[in-house]
Amino acid sequence: MRLTLLLLLALNSVAVFAQTKRPKLVVGIVVDQMRQDYLQRFEYHFGEDGFKRLMYDGFQARNNHYNYIPTYTAPGHASIYTGTTPKYHGIIANDWYSRVLGRSVYCVGDTLSNSVAGSAMNGNISPRNLQVNTITDELKLSTNFKSKVVGVSIKDRGAVLPAGHTPDGAYWYDSRTGEFMSSDYYFDELPKWADTFNKKRLPNKYSDQVWKTILPIDQYTQSTEDDTPYERGFKGKETPTFPYNLAELRKENGPYGMIRSTPFGNTLVLDMAKAALEGEEMGADNVTDFLAVSLSSTDYIGHNFGPNSIEIEDTYIRLDRDLAGFLDYLDEKVGEGEYLVFLTSDHGVVANPQFLLDNNLPGGYLDNDKAKEPVFRLIEELGGEEYILDVSNDQIFLDRALISSKEQNLADIQQLFAEKCMKVEEIVETFTASDMSRIDYSDPLRVNLQNGYNRKLSGDVLILKKPGYLSGEPGSSGTTHGSGYTYDTHVPLLFYGTGVKKGATVEKTFITDIVPTLSMLLNISMPNAAVTGSPIGDMFE
Repeated sequence: MRLTLLLLLALNSVAVFAQTKRPKLVVGIVVDQMRQDYLQRFEYHFGEDGFKRLMYDGFQARNNHYNYIPTYTAPGHASIYTGTTPKYHGIIANDWYSRVLGRSVYCVGDTLSNSVAGSAMNGNISPRNLQVNTITDELKLSTNFKSKVVGVSIKDRGAVLPAGHTPDGAYWYDSRTGEFMSSDYYFDELPKWADTFNKKRLPNKYSDQVWKTILPIDQYTQSTEDDTPYERGFKGKETPTFPYNLAELRKENGPYGMIRSTPFGNTLVLDMAKAALEGEEMGADNVTDFLAVSLSSTDYIGHNFGPNSIEIEDTYIRLDRDLAGFLDYLDEKVGEGEYLVFLTSDHGVVANPQFLLDNNLPGGYLDNDKAKEPVFRLIEELGGEEYILDVSNDQIFLDRALISSKEQNLADIQQLFAEKCMKVEEIVETFTASDMSRIDYSDPLRVNLQNGYNRKLSGDVLILKKPGYLSGEPGSSGTTHGSGYTYDTHVPLLFYGTGVKKGATVEKTFITDIVPTLSMLLNISMPNAAVTGSPIGDMFE
């Protein structure tokens, strides 16, 4: 009996330890512009140790979505790491019109900050526009700032927003110098390890090679033909076709910027991530550290070639191999079972509209000049004065001072512009700021629009285009994102490592569920915003 009690106590102690064990390191990986369906479409080419390791040895939320509009890079990264939407965290787009300043502002732009390494014009950067804490900030607070936090990306916003307000550093790639740089918001000079990394000049190594398919090209059965009119390609090459001699193409596409639009940009960022981990001695003790990695080249390539291209398929095959190598590296440096990884994306992407039309699918283009016609007619009807301050991110900013001076009712004028915009065939719905402020919607698309609406920062009239439609000239090549439709909202969400139960769910989850899930896994408080997500209960051991 005594032996049985001792065994039960021992087993209970092991169970309690397993439940409370913290990882030595959390690695957040954001794959820019990755749709959920890529995991299935390209799985036949994946090895066992990259995406599949995360999918089948970890936990997969297969029905994970963004729950706001617009679906862009900056609000995506902010929402992933704050657990809330632009309505509360204030990053409403990559850039937006500021009524206070009377000009456009950049999501992480900061005139008070200056460059550290890199070029001066890329150094006015900080997280000051982010109005709430991140999960990385909360980790710092929970350990009395003993945790190390570092953000790394090609894009400044992909490094700065995840790293939060209190990191040990955020590093982004400078396409003018080929260096990873930062700003004096963080420190006055690069750490020695970062300077040493830059001196290796790896961008030259990766950009002086030929990008050809890693497999025989006839094996890329999930893609269109190599030469299609839906793809942009590169300057200096007549067709968007393999192989791409990067050493030659760099002359016209930028000696250091070229790498961003190739799979080797992802390789470079993961190299930098490894250097940060070693240089900052992350994951080396029992105080949890956080490495935030954003892989941007998938976005550049996706915009250029589209989701149906051989280029994007090859990029994900190569990324799968890079991830396998990175996970092996974490096993060696931190220890298998000692770290936690989550992987997601900041948004999806729509297929090229002309590709959709050519395959008898809904889609098309919104001609900007055509869209302006009914608005101009309304302005003439109102007396010809310039009522519009700015049009951006599918929002119209009205001159409220002018409207007030004419003793007109703002809500009425907003409604007039909204109704005129509905005259455009390609626009499916319009909403006014007044309605966004006073009506609680239940329709999912309207809820998403409201979650992306910030009363102080957003415009007066919000516009929704039809599914499959982009602004531009008919037949334009390339593609983009930003809508609340499934192709832009449905993104992967994978968890792997310490505290994560193997499995999957098809229950609907949201990007804002990541932070509360991490908070429960790490046993720390949630960020200070109105965290709108919930922990994913099915994945806990």
